[in-house]
Amino acid sequence: MKDWYDWHQPYADPQSPLSRRMRLVRQHIVDWLDERPDQELTVVSACAGQGRDLLGVLAERPDAARVRATLIEYDPRNVAVAQAEAARLGVAVTAVCADAGLLASYADAVPADLVLFAGVFGNIGDDDVRRTVAALPHLCAPGATVVWTRTRRAPDLTPSIRAWFAEAGFTETAFHAPDDVVFTVGVNRLTAAPRPLDPPGRLFSFT
Repeated sequence: MKDWYDWHQPYADPQSPLSRRMRLVRQHIVDWLDERPDQELTVVSACAGQGRDLLGVLAERPDAARVRATLIEYDPRNVAVAQAEAARLGVAVTAVCADAGLLASYADAVPADLVLFAGVFGNIGDDDVRRTVAALPHLCAPGATVVWTRTRRAPDLTPSIRAWFAEAGFTETAFHAPDDVVFTVGVNRLTAAPRPLDPPGRLFSFT
């Protein structure tokens, strides 16, 4: 099994695929915030790790106080790192030690204007990916944005994931698949009506 605390080590290399992927995710968070300059906003991040994507953006924002976020992470060491950084920055970000695969874990965090699923779809089974995408409207506020990532290692599931987002009522606003790496970053906006959260049930389990 992976050690999800040590998993963060490649971030030390700014040219690692993980660092490059994070920069793309961060840029989309920045763009999303810039497009909504006067709004109070809610964010939820699934399997958030140490929250480096969102916290890295908020650290550079003079308007960080208008963002309220919940980071859902299973490894208590990562939760402690994220909560300490949020406290250092003085931002309204709460790191919760919980299983992001359970809908009940989101009860106090949604509906969210931005839903981050970075590093999730590459670590769960294909059926779980489809189930999770179909359930994302339950986590979303009207017009919410979802940012997600997935590897393109064979068999490449990303064409199916993009179709599943469309089936679930999302419009794709960006999709990055750099030629020299296998990661992808997708961005989708909910154009269908959101759905109320029904806490019982499991979305996914890590493989």
